[in-house]
Amino acid sequence: MNCHVQVHSRRFEKFIAALTFAAVAAGLSSRAGAAGHEHVCRYCQGDGESLGANQSNPRQYAPVRQVDLLHIKLDVTPDFKKHTVSGTATLRFKPLGEPLGSLRLDGIDLDVREVKGSHAVRDFSTDDQSVTIVFEKAIAVGEEGSVEIAYSAAPVQGFFFRTAEMGLPAGDDHCWTQGEPHEARHWFPSFDYPNERASSEIVLHVPRAMTVVSNGRLVEEKDEQGDLKAVHWLQEKPHANYLICVVAGYLKKLEGQHGDTPLGFYTQPSKARYAANAFDETAEIMAFFEEEIGVPFPWEKYDQATCADYHWGGMENTTLTTLTQRTILADEVENVRSSRSLNAHEMAHQWFGDYVTCKDWSHLWLNEGFATYYALLYEGRKLGRDDLLYGLYLDAREEIFPAQKDHRPIVYKLYKEPREQFDFRNYPKGSWVLHMLRSLVGEDLYREAIRTYLKQHALGDVVTDDLRQALEELSGRPLDRFFDQWVYHGGLPELKVSYKWLAEEKIAHVAVEQTQETGEEVLMFALETKLRFIVDGKAVDEPIKIDGRRHDFYVKLPAEPEIVRFDPEYTLLARVTFDLADEQLAAQLKNKDDAIGRILACEGLAKQSSAKSVELLKQALNADPFWGVRVEAAAALRKIRTSESIAALAESTDQQDARVRNRVVAEIGDSYDETARKKLLAVVDAEQNPMIAATAIRGLANYRGKATSEAVRKALKSETFNNEPVGAAFSAGGELNDGSLAPAVIETIKSREAELDPRDVAVGMSSLAKVSQKGKRRQAAFEFLAGYLNHPRHTLCASAARALGELKHPEARKLLEALAGDERNEAVAAAAKGALESLDKETQLAPAEVTRLRSEVRELREAQEKLEKSLEELKGKAKAAK
Repeated sequence: MNCHVQVHSRRFEKFIAALTFAAVAAGLSSRAGAAGHEHVCRYCQGDGESLGANQSNPRQYAPVRQVDLLHIKLDVTPDFKKHTVSGTATLRFKPLGEPLGSLRLDGIDLDVREVKGSHAVRDFSTDDQSVTIVFEKAIAVGEEGSVEIAYSAAPVQGFFFRTAEMGLPAGDDHCWTQGEPHEARHWFPSFDYPNERASSEIVLHVPRAMTVVSNGRLVEEKDEQGDLKAVHWLQEKPHANYLICVVAGYLKKLEGQHGDTPLGFYTQPSKARYAANAFDETAEIMAFFEEEIGVPFPWEKYDQATCADYHWGGMENTTLTTLTQRTILADEVENVRSSRSLNAHEMAHQWFGDYVTCKDWSHLWLNEGFATYYALLYEGRKLGRDDLLYGLYLDAREEIFPAQKDHRPIVYKLYKEPREQFDFRNYPKGSWVLHMLRSLVGEDLYREAIRTYLKQHALGDVVTDDLRQALEELSGRPLDRFFDQWVYHGGLPELKVSYKWLAEEKIAHVAVEQTQETGEEVLMFALETKLRFIVDGKAVDEPIKIDGRRHDFYVKLPAEPEIVRFDPEYTLLARVTFDLADEQLAAQLKNKDDAIGRILACEGLAKQSSAKSVELLKQALNADPFWGVRVEAAAALRKIRTSESIAALAESTDQQDARVRNRVVAEIGDSYDETARKKLLAVVDAEQNPMIAATAIRGLANYRGKATSEAVRKALKSETFNNEPVGAAFSAGGELNDGSLAPAVIETIKSREAELDPRDVAVGMSSLAKVSQKGKRRQAAFEFLAGYLNHPRHTLCASAARALGELKHPEARKLLEALAGDERNEAVAAAAKGALESLDKETQLAPAEVTRLRSEVRELREAQEKLEKSLEELKGKAKAAK
């Protein structure tokens, strides 16, 4: 999926940089510089059950398949007023292993009216998790059978309605579905796990003016009685259940073509103006992937559709990717953010995740790691190799290194819920594993191995060893140790590198130490890379192998090198400490052939506070040929924190590349200086790019005063396509802790709820709580936030619950406890539970012992409710048995 929309270069659909919606809603708003990162798929949440687990064996495995599911047909009518679905699900299958006396299907809170079958059905039963069908006579192994289930549902997950009555713009009514990891079971019964594949079809009955798009090809569209029509889609190639999808509503369409593959992009009318910005590169991305992967696009068409309040960046449903509306960007944003990475990530999934699918969630990296890496490969093709390497650098520095204490391996079976797998291990670390493999065996052989891997497992499920075998078979190279240390064990190498020039012998001495703690979770790594010495402008490379705690390398050279580089091709995922002398950093910063080397030089110079360092960094900020180096030079100047370095930033805002301009403004915002404050106010007044103006507004949060408050008030009233300055004003208002802004925040949310991004509304609610801690403002904020707890858009309901936890109003507890006990919507319940924990942590209201007791009472209450429910079920079964 998603973390999955990204600023400058790319980043996660699905973890990808700024924070996930849930994190932002929790009040963890990111500063201006993060404007370019968007979670692509789901660094996110999944279902609430622990599939395949039991008390004696907590490891997770794919469940037993009772049947080989052949085909799923859904004939469904959505009710846009009641937010329900009703219809029939017809499943064709063949029993596996043993005769089938009863069939259990996943189905959460489905109201089943009737079950028919090709073989006589004796009875059926439902509970809140499943549908069980009992046959009069067991169906023989291999004999084809079918069941037709008439049902209805009021799903709180899996199937989502968004209408004007819910607060969306008039004319944007639509519905959409989400399957991964296990949400499909909320709106139709099936075997809902990725180790099963079936062909599928959907017949959807909707108002005639609506458009319906789904998996596969459009079979027919015909009018029915009244104002409805039936739209029939058929997906003939088998795919996993979680990839079944439908989007329907009032949609505008863009069309394109790549070879024989038709391309479509659907969006809501209010977002259609700039939809082409998100769609334009689709054909180019597909062409690149077919060339790079060596397998033609494996499906008959490729559509994309935006959805309001979409949880993540995107979701790679077979032939139909669903996307956040945030992927549509106005021209004025320039290149601060781009849809390119999200577009590429989700399309890569059509091969990696759809054409071949991980057998269970422990092998999720075979979906997400591939999609993350191939989005970077496209970035390299489109913009150059420096962009590819810089994307890997950002993933390592911002996503992987901060989690270095998390020693869980990539392939990990001890998770409790599938959502735990959607994290840095399976996205950026998985991507890095592929990059290291590609570097290790060579690009051509790697491509051949990936092509073989896909062809061998086409339209099937895969585990990690399938990939290892394909690479080993073609390379002749044993890769057991590589996969053992990188995939089946956790952590990463931490390397301390030192250099010394032995002048008399003309020998360079480089020592490399592995300093990470090793044990059962983290191994001593075996690594292959090279040292590079630049002598009189010429490169001298020395291949090296590292497999112990310390290695010393001695290299004979014609003269003392100006530059010494460890891993110059950037082929290792490792946290490297390599301190160099000032003159070596200066030389490295000027080496135009080594962008990563120049970035590392910026990091090194940031540790200095000399006038020379400031001069070198300012020069790089304004003249380096690669935008990534200019961005890092700006960050380095801010870290130096002298009046000279701040002045250098303030004098460098005239940047043609908007990504660099945005970062300079962000670093000025974190400089805490009067010069910086004045510059930020000037940017807010003059900047035409709404995202950069928003960055300046966030920066002003560090400076209280009349001018700052006025800038925030003005931004709350601003109008741009995605209203970025409004979201920034919400964030800044909370940081300023200016209570006088509370009425303006309430009014802005009230009057502009339909047009604002729900993430921004979440930040606004959080800021309102922060500035309304006393008196009448506190009561007004409480009443305002409490009014959202029953809002039909659960994203806003959850945001209000979190904000109430921050407000700490004494009357909030009862309201939040009611929400926390509602198991129908996990996101809202989780938000309410988090808010209650915030209330419990307030020491003035709850000492530690009281906090513990309250937590125990809640747990006992929940346990009692479950026991009462189980007791009622037992009574019913006993009565039925009599």
